Amino acid sequence: MKKLLLALLAIAFSIGTNAQIKTPAPSPFSKLEQKVGLTDVTIEYSRPGVKDRSIFGNVVPYGKLWRTGANARTKITFSTDVTIAEQPLKAGTYAILSVPNKDSWDIIFYTEYNAGGAPAELDADKVALKVTGKVYPIPFNVETFTIDLNSLRNSSATLEFLWEKTYVSVNLGVPTDAAVEKSIEAVMAGPSANDYQLAAQYYLNEGKDISKAKEWIDKAVEKTGDKTPFWFLRRKALIYAKAGDKKGAIEAAKLSLEGAKKAGNADYVKMNEESLKEWGAK
Repeated sequence: MKKLLLALLAIAFSIGTNAQIKTPAPSPFSKLEQKVGLTDVTIEYSRPGVKDRSIFGNVVPYGKLWRTGANARTKITFSTDVTIAEQPLKAGTYAILSVPNKDSWDIIFYTEYNAGGAPAELDADKVALKVTGKVYPIPFNVETFTIDLNSLRNSSATLEFLWEKTYVSVNLGVPTDAAVEKSIEAVMAGPSANDYQLAAQYYLNEGKDISKAKEWIDKAVEKTGDKTPFWFLRRKALIYAKAGDKKGAIEAAKLSLEGAKKAGNADYVKMNEESLKEWGAK
């Protein structure tokens, strides 16, 4: 009985020492995911509250570098190249640092984003972009610091910062039109040479309609013309052989062999030589 009591006490002590008290974060973490046109934008930041304090010019001093939030640095990620206030910024992840002033903010996109707080001073090599946003007073109190993407259009949005009675925004531009035009051109032009080649290869490998595979590989070769890769020609040789066109298979294999030799691809040289021998080429 004594041993059982001791064991129970040991378990209770272990549970007690491993338990952790969970309390809400003073500045809760937030993650905003927003598609602007065809560009994915993600913002990760912590949101401090006013809590009966004077914020700008006091808790957040004017003229000093700020992490633009609380805790770890605020991060923003763009899936494509963008523009901020008409200035180009490459796709990727950045810290949003800022220097608030009474009438405007300097907003800095900084390549070193995995760190806590603002750096003691900026490293010029890590400043990807620096722009200025005008301060607008708002007639009500925004209790919790907020970053938002608003005024969403196909090719633009506004990146907004709101806290206390302050509103700051900069324009975000995304390359939607260029992406859509490229997509339209690709679709209207029909399947690419590689699309035809892949479809033909699939039909060959799966034992499907070989005449359709032959039609597709011919279109692939037609689209590439004098620059037809040797591996396309290898596919053509195999498809023609499967279709019973030995003469066409030999012609394609010879061209593939020639291209493979120029490229120094020993595997394709060997495969073509073996096939030519098998098909009785002279």
